[in-house]
Amino acid sequence: MAFPHLSRAAAMGAAGFTALLMAGCASVTPDGGFDAVARSAQARGQPVPKLVRNEADEQAVRATVRELLARPLGMDEAVRIALINHPGLQASYWNVGIAQADLAQAARLQNPSFGFKRIAGGGAVEIERSLTFSLVNALTLPLAKRVESARYESARLAVGREIERHALETRRAWVEAVAARQALEYARRVNAAADASADLMGRMSRSGNASKLDLAREQAFYAEANAGVARADTQATGSRERLTRLLGLWGADAGYTLPERLPELPAAAADIPDLERLAIERRFDVQAARQDAAALAQNLGLSRTTRFVNVLELGFERKSETDAPRARGYEISLELPLFDWGTARVARAEASYMQSLRRVAETAVNARSEARERYLAYRAAWDLARHYRDNVLPLRKQISSEVLLRYNGMLASTFELLTDAREQAAAVNATIEAQKEFWSAHAALEEALGGPVAHATPATNKEHAQ
Repeated sequence: MAFPHLSRAAAMGAAGFTALLMAGCASVTPDGGFDAVARSAQARGQPVPKLVRNEADEQAVRATVRELLARPLGMDEAVRIALINHPGLQASYWNVGIAQADLAQAARLQNPSFGFKRIAGGGAVEIERSLTFSLVNALTLPLAKRVESARYESARLAVGREIERHALETRRAWVEAVAARQALEYARRVNAAADASADLMGRMSRSGNASKLDLAREQAFYAEANAGVARADTQATGSRERLTRLLGLWGADAGYTLPERLPELPAAAADIPDLERLAIERRFDVQAARQDAAALAQNLGLSRTTRFVNVLELGFERKSETDAPRARGYEISLELPLFDWGTARVARAEASYMQSLRRVAETAVNARSEARERYLAYRAAWDLARHYRDNVLPLRKQISSEVLLRYNGMLASTFELLTDAREQAAAVNATIEAQKEFWSAHAALEEALGGPVAHATPATNKEHAQ
């Protein structure tokens, strides 16, 4: 840009500002910075999230969702659908693009101001032209850019944390939904068996081979089995709907099918000796707290820089009048720190920074504690589930086989057979509940460590709940 009516010094100053302007420009990438978030999620063992930008992306997501829903929905597939399809999560993805736009804006100089004034009267015409630049903006541009860069990183970490949290909730909801469906199917089988036993006891009572007390007991068991089916059905419906919400599904897509049972227990629980270190290194909340502290440190530097220079503008001005010699000059306006020396602003920034350091320490302490707590809960849940699978359930099945043999040999009564059936039903329900608690604890441990927990190959177990 040329300024022919300005002095040589003014033109040089304008050229310098133009160079600063070109150097300070920052662009907004087409992905809005989200691709880095997606790569981070993938590196942490999560399915790759996708930002829906246009109709083509929307159609691609729909095609992927329908492909995954064409077969019984597994846990990993459910998380993948949630990360690309949930509308609320998609809304949070755009926070990265907003932060990147703010960063690009902070890296650019403010536009110069051009003023023009013409006054005519008494046969004379006075014309004033001015071009003004903000020196404060130019002086603080590097610091402002660093501050916005820190905020941009904080936004990326916050979105990563939201992805992690939503994935955990989806895994838990999937475990709840599959366990509820498994419990419902078993409750229906127990109800059918209770119906048959109540009918049998009724015929025995009518023939005089059973008392009214025995008949009442079987009828009460059948009534409780009916209530159990109703409760299990309500639980299955509620847990499925919660999973559907987390997946962002509606309409025909909400009619997906789930596996018949939970995954088998792993052959052994994961051994993680350095779990506290992993939590500190990988968790997004710890990284975000550190990033916030760094951003406040940058803000403290910016506050000190602008402590005295609050409003400073440099302008080039040309003034001319008819029948008068041309006049050129410059103008500088500066706010004098007579009443506000900026000490309160600097003190506030320093207090905020010290507060952020304590927040970092608190987040790290909590992360270590949560990692230990959830690992202990995970190991206890695995031990309990294995105990039911390897000890309680096999023993119950052995007892049932022995009672049936004794019944066939006329050494056990019908009442003993029915009592054993009720006890076996309780053991199966407890086994399903223990498996559900283990997989929920596994998901919670992954959240506490900020990454996947690897298991040994699941043991082949033919004694699972029937």
